[in-house]
Amino acid sequence: MHRSAKRLASLLACAAVPVMLVAGCSSDDSGKKKDEGGSAAPKSSAPSKSGSASPSVTPAKMKKLPNPCQSVSKDTLKKLVPKTKNEDGEQGKSSDAMARGYCAWKSSDDQGVDGTQYRWLDVGFQRYDSDPTLGSGEKRATDFYKKQVNTAKATQGAKNVKSGAVESLGDEAMWVTYDLKKEDDDFKNQTLIARTANVVVTVNYNGAGLAGADAPDPSDLLKLAKGATQEAVASVAKANQ
Repeated sequence: MHRSAKRLASLLACAAVPVMLVAGCSSDDSGKKKDEGGSAAPKSSAPSKSGSASPSVTPAKMKKLPNPCQSVSKDTLKKLVPKTKNEDGEQGKSSDAMARGYCAWKSSDDQGVDGTQYRWLDVGFQRYDSDPTLGSGEKRATDFYKKQVNTAKATQGAKNVKSGAVESLGDEAMWVTYDLKKEDDDFKNQTLIARTANVVVTVNYNGAGLAGADAPDPSDLLKLAKGATQEAVASVAKANQ
């Protein structure tokens, strides 16, 4: 039976914003030591007791990040979020656009008595500089990459969690899929995390059949998410040419 417009609006309002957004999209608290992104913690001005120089680290390879809302092509967006009302995406606020960035798109395809197909896509970037006190940018990015993978696997309420490595995508990449029920509707979630040098790319893509529509095929969603992630990783290299 077709659900009321009020219930459908409620579903769309809460639909599938994944908990795995890129860390640090909002401004850092003043005065706190930063351990992520392009800005390192201030070094003490006090001289070393031993008089030895600070240890050196390999300079970070990637110096810039792409515009997150331009990291996926228009053609790809038409496949992932075909009924989006904003192809330009909704860009997240960042205190340092060269350290982190985020953009999201959503699509709601009302098919009348057959229900509504809902889709959500977001792309996040996190870049790390090298710092003698914190390590190389690549090491810091590797640590964050592992954290993102573990966070996706531990999503609260997730069912049928599966994961696997993705070959030939950045320096390392992993997919994590799971089901998540919200207000009696089943959302199929796909998360792709990829590291290229000192930058971590996180792509979340999910879909659901609302108001009686059939649930989307998770394998189809994962294939589309992989394509979007490949484009996002490529955009990092292009930004640093």
